[in-house]
Amino acid sequence: MAGLIKKEDIEEVRSRTDIREIIEGYVTLKPAGIGSLKGLCPFHDERTPSFNVRPQMGTYHCFGCGESGDVISFLMEMEHTSFAETVEGLAARIGYQLRYEEGSGLSREEVSRRQRLLDAHKIAAEFYQKNLFTPAAIEAQKFLGARGFDPEASRKFGVGFAPRGWDNLLKYLQSKGFTTEELGETGMFSEGQRGIYDRFRGRLIWPIKGMSGETIGFGARRLYEDDKGPKYLNTPETSLYKKSQVLYGLDLAKRNIARQKKIVVVEGYTDVMAAHLAGVDTAVATCGTAFGTDHIKIVRRLISDDGSGGEVIFTFDGDAAGQKAALHAFQEDQRFVAQTYVAIAQDGMDPCDLRLAKGDAAVRHLIESRRPLFEFAISATLKNYDLTSLEGRVQGMRAIAPIIAGIKDPTLRPAYVRQVAGQLGLETGEVQRAVSLAASQRPPRAPEAETRPQAQPAPPAGFEGQEENPYPLPDPADPAGRLEKQALGILLQYPQTLSLDQWRELTATRFRYAIHGAIAQGVLAAASQLVPQPGLDWVNAVRSQVPLAAQGLLAELTVLPIPVRTDEQLQAYSRDILSQIFQAEIGRQKSDLLIRLQNTSPDSADYQAINQSLMELERRRRALNPHQN
Repeated sequence: MAGLIKKEDIEEVRSRTDIREIIEGYVTLKPAGIGSLKGLCPFHDERTPSFNVRPQMGTYHCFGCGESGDVISFLMEMEHTSFAETVEGLAARIGYQLRYEEGSGLSREEVSRRQRLLDAHKIAAEFYQKNLFTPAAIEAQKFLGARGFDPEASRKFGVGFAPRGWDNLLKYLQSKGFTTEELGETGMFSEGQRGIYDRFRGRLIWPIKGMSGETIGFGARRLYEDDKGPKYLNTPETSLYKKSQVLYGLDLAKRNIARQKKIVVVEGYTDVMAAHLAGVDTAVATCGTAFGTDHIKIVRRLISDDGSGGEVIFTFDGDAAGQKAALHAFQEDQRFVAQTYVAIAQDGMDPCDLRLAKGDAAVRHLIESRRPLFEFAISATLKNYDLTSLEGRVQGMRAIAPIIAGIKDPTLRPAYVRQVAGQLGLETGEVQRAVSLAASQRPPRAPEAETRPQAQPAPPAGFEGQEENPYPLPDPADPAGRLEKQALGILLQYPQTLSLDQWRELTATRFRYAIHGAIAQGVLAAASQLVPQPGLDWVNAVRSQVPLAAQGLLAELTVLPIPVRTDEQLQAYSRDILSQIFQAEIGRQKSDLLIRLQNTSPDSADYQAINQSLMELERRRRALNPHQN
């Protein structure tokens, strides 16, 4: 059995991995000062970005919820993987060969479970894609051709074909070294009396990918009449595939979504393909489930849903099921700050059928002709009432009053009050009173986790396992604690600003808070090993010397804003902050010595020694600020 990953290899993987590239796979980041980026926190719902990333330092910190760490801890949180699995995944990403404390590495049976599952999915996707272009896949080829998708389009989206038969994929993956136990965990196989067999047989296959582009599941469309299964069959829930957290096409659309601050949610795999091919490159689809809370969290992060704009556009069929889906989407509308819209073709066609019948321009026009989702909800709700009777009109007014009260732009509400009043033949004041009553009964419109209290930063998991944090965090209102944090921020971000005398002073300085002292000791230890220079190597050197329980705060300090614009301001700020820290320490030492002096006989040798120490402390104090003496 292989042992722990060698510490130096962990540091090498951490140093070689671009944290910005990794985090931008999940969060839209914007410049926030020199060397700093900011976005909406992926760990809690918020309207104002407080998630800070310092690529040069390889760290992130959220000033809203307190989450901190490096690229490894980030992926552990986002992908729910262990420390070892995360390091192994990153190593594979950059092509780095890991070494282990015992043995030369992992054997085939010892490779991390998650990576093995990802490898199996990757090979299966390639297997399906190759089979699409064989004579056996003629029905699949006809299906795609009839919907306007040529071979180039099929390759772009990785569409494939699962051959008819019970064990084609099973035998293929077994020939690649995968065990029955491993394959049973992938969701690509069903269990029978004689063992496992191919879950997808004689079907058109779409690979479902995570945000980082790794295949984590499949969607399969029935092609043959003798196939008695459902029209669409997806991978069941597995450790990789959680349908409530997956959006098909997001790996292709995420950068366009972030750039345009717009996302188009369609209903199926072919709709995603048609939309992208027609130029709507922000289209995604859910995978066999309604658009829900987890999907919203993903979308809000991607469009940077902080009130600075953004659009979420839903497309639905014009039938009853489509209207039901649209109303379900409206129920989730209040979770967005961005404006939500709905786009439904007049003839009820979905994007795939619309493209086939009227061309790419018609699909683009469909999206451009969107209308506010609340407007659709008003119309759909009123259809449930008999508007030819006074009773029906009053009931309809009461039903749509909460919808009007929930319109995000308050300047639009009076116009819709007047419009609905005219539509229902009621007095405007009567409708306004119903809307005002509905507004007074509405719960606060805020994401459920936005007001989460400040949390103590959790230390990133390490190869030695988690440990209880022995360091209480400083009182945020304590000026001494704030000063110590500012000083540590300088030591971590701009260590080159310290003079040799200041490094000497640091060795004699005690910090009021133990967690600050632990980080300061890590700084000194790192400085004894390499020349202190800003950057990832320096932060990693400090991190390796700091207890796990203090590393959350360490990450926070690496993104702590330093209020300077020029090198001259930086030097002055650094000198001032460190001088205050050192003078406070000198003051404490002088107080201790003065107390000893009062209890010591003037004729004793100790008395003279104490006086000498006091004089030395005064000399050090004056040296710190020569212009103030």
